[in-house]
Amino acid sequence: MTIILTNDDGIDAPGIAALCKAVSNKSVVIVAPQTHQSGCGHQVTTHQAINLQRRSDFEYAIAGTPADCVRVAVSHIAQDVKYVISGINAGGNLGVDAYISGTVAAVREAAMHGIPGIAVSQYRHGKRDYDWDASVKWTSALLEKLLQLPLEPGYFWNVNLPHLLPQQADPEVVFCQPCTKPLPINYRVEGDDFYYIGEYGKRERTPNSDVDICFSGKIAVTKLKV
Repeated sequence: MTIILTNDDGIDAPGIAALCKAVSNKSVVIVAPQTHQSGCGHQVTTHQAINLQRRSDFEYAIAGTPADCVRVAVSHIAQDVKYVISGINAGGNLGVDAYISGTVAAVREAAMHGIPGIAVSQYRHGKRDYDWDASVKWTSALLEKLLQLPLEPGYFWNVNLPHLLPQQADPEVVFCQPCTKPLPINYRVEGDDFYYIGEYGKRERTPNSDVDICFSGKIAVTKLKV
């Protein structure tokens, strides 16, 4: 089966390279934004051209959003697309982040077309470096399970990996509900300019929700619906 890989950090981001490693031995086509599109939500391009750069027989860079990438992929690039996997995002996409995230929007767009999808994000604790090797290991094992699970039409998976220290054991996988608490709204004001200074790690969290699970060092898996 053909699997479309995409993201919102851009086709040259380390996260999508990690995702390629995690889905090795499968027939994949990479259709990802030419540039960084993080936080673009479900924006689509309808009033200007969308440039496509073909990098190889299985790799396409799109001058558009993650949702644009999926639209172009399923309509003009790949036939018989069975799954769309988006990520691995540099940073969490937990709870209400799903409305803001381009990573999640890509698989939501797929679900709108009847194609199941998985969004994968790597939460970052503070300013510690990402451990992409760990992300590959955890994602690879989890995808083997999720790709076998049935998904009702219009549903998709949202996965968030914890940020653990190298000496910690591999995390437990927990299927949970998304948190509905808002992101912190804090700004520094200078004249008429507002600068966002909210800290992601200090957000409110509902007990046993995806935010709570991921922040507690476990892999949070939620099933979302269009």
